[in-house]
Amino acid sequence: MNASTRQALSALSVLTVAVLAALGLGGAATDVQAAAPEANKTQYWSVSRGTVSVRWNRELAADLGLALGKVTGATVQAVRPDYETFDLGTTGSLNFDVRNGNLQAFVGGSLQARGGYLIGAPGGAIDLRNFTLRPRAGESVILDVIGGDGQTWFYVDRLMYELIDSQQRLAVRTMDLRVTPALAQRIGKPEVAGWTVAELEMTTDVLRQGANPQPTAVAKWHGTAVPGVPGALYEADLFMSALSFQYSRCDTCTGVGGSGRAVFTPASTLRNNVNNGTAAATVAGDPLGTSSALYTADVPWYSKFTGNFAPYNNDQHPYLIWNLYRFNADGSIDQIGRSGVKHAFLTLNTSCLDNPGDSHILGRGCSDVYSVSNNDSNTSLGPRSEIVPASNIWGRCGSIYDTNCDGIANTSPNGSFDQRLVVRESQFSGAAQTGATYRFESWYLARGDINVLNSMASTRNTFTRSGTVWVVGGNDEYKLGPVIDRWVEPTSRGNNVSTADLNTAEGRVKLAAKATDLGGGRWRYDYAVMNLDFSRSLTSGAEPNLRVLSNNGFNAFSVPVGSATLSDLVFSDGDLDATNDWTPAISNGTITWTSGNNANPLNWGTMFRFSFVTDKGPGAAQVAVSLNVAASGSPQALEVTGMLSPITARTRPAN
Repeated sequence: MNASTRQALSALSVLTVAVLAALGLGGAATDVQAAAPEANKTQYWSVSRGTVSVRWNRELAADLGLALGKVTGATVQAVRPDYETFDLGTTGSLNFDVRNGNLQAFVGGSLQARGGYLIGAPGGAIDLRNFTLRPRAGESVILDVIGGDGQTWFYVDRLMYELIDSQQRLAVRTMDLRVTPALAQRIGKPEVAGWTVAELEMTTDVLRQGANPQPTAVAKWHGTAVPGVPGALYEADLFMSALSFQYSRCDTCTGVGGSGRAVFTPASTLRNNVNNGTAAATVAGDPLGTSSALYTADVPWYSKFTGNFAPYNNDQHPYLIWNLYRFNADGSIDQIGRSGVKHAFLTLNTSCLDNPGDSHILGRGCSDVYSVSNNDSNTSLGPRSEIVPASNIWGRCGSIYDTNCDGIANTSPNGSFDQRLVVRESQFSGAAQTGATYRFESWYLARGDINVLNSMASTRNTFTRSGTVWVVGGNDEYKLGPVIDRWVEPTSRGNNVSTADLNTAEGRVKLAAKATDLGGGRWRYDYAVMNLDFSRSLTSGAEPNLRVLSNNGFNAFSVPVGSATLSDLVFSDGDLDATNDWTPAISNGTITWTSGNNANPLNWGTMFRFSFVTDKGPGAAQVAVSLNVAASGSPQALEVTGMLSPITARTRPAN
């Protein structure tokens, strides 16, 4: 079984939660069996009729040589102009079997769209008119997309479901449309097999068969008492369990070393803590993979603008961000790309240990995946400035989705480069980056989460130009935690490196430093400051009508240098915009970089680097560096101890 199939199997077992749970079959396996012995038997289910909508990544399709021709039979809504919607035929159905509360396989049938596309491509047109969705033989959980020419040029997987309209209709909120190996070969790009080029949505009627016991699960919210265990509380602790990235599009890209703006998008898989009184690994083999929370809380997962729900009387849901870092050949580090915020909207609840029976509550041990297509959606992305990061509260009022604070969603203003991770080609390719290596990082942010470090992870990645696209290679060396900890490991010791971790009521900051011997008595000092989730936020109103007026982090960084003579002063925020760089100044034995008029504060989810060269190596003594908070209040500055500095001459060799 290949990786794509495994991912699809994990995603499609959601019908335990999405179909069966909403119909009353979604409790833990023992509960289901106790309520309905019929669950042990094969139960056949089917969906039929309705609509299917397609949102193409048109820039990527063009890069692949796919010319989307005239669309036939589609309707386009003004509120979602990037989707084309087709009716599904009134005959036919998709059939699947369920045993023990789990979808086992698609067992036959098909659904056909009334309309479609004629797509120009190298080697001849691809007829995707009146396309059919049909289970793939031998794969069980992948749907092939059969064109009017009878060929399978695409397939769909990573489906996310829920039931609507009094449980009478199944809504597939998202699924990835992927390139088959046959199409990849035909267009002369075998390396793009499996790439996501579109998102599909589908709403169909559900034909119910089998028993229908009522769920018995009761939500266990963060901070509530554990019955029968005095003093114990349920606690939220979300883990990132898998991560990979794909190229999405490019603006005026020319290739290696060019100035075009490239977009990269993740597929990110999470899992809720598995503990139920005893500590066990949620992500095996990783030092951060076991939670300190012995009793796992459920996590609310409500789509924005769907109402006010327990436990926070709002539409609370997790958020997702992602970053790109370059490890330079000279040993320094730069963060060169940052996304906006992805608003989560639905949980699959696969592989659960305790299934809450609700696709808007993540239960103990439950997994979920947000794939490339829905992480690249204009209607799910927003700016980081709307989030209070330490508490993971969204300021809906005045947000890009509720500009007039009336509680009704307005049309998204996003274009295909807004809120994405956008990075210049010259930042990850070309002669200037010879010897550099790269790592992507992605985080989930959930309210009440007791450990943000295991909610994030990173992978090693490579970039190769293939014709008109950038191929992301690697996607390996997976590890929980922030990338700054892969530049300098927190357990590292010696005169040439130091790390520090500052955890405050307003959020958390990580720092790391390296001193590099350049020879000839010269040393370069590199300081990386990672604002994980610190902000001194200013808000008005109260949830659910909260407005975030500002959530800035820091606007100055100071390092004691004593009498050392400094040169080659560097500030790096990774954006190639010199007009917003922080300005250095040396006074009274301290160098301080300052953001003029708070034009470019060091906000949450962001890392800046500060560097200088001097004639003094790091001494045995360590010093306190200082971060000035951009907003007024107390304390106005935070000191971080235990950092290396040239404040005293080296008295012993490095360890």
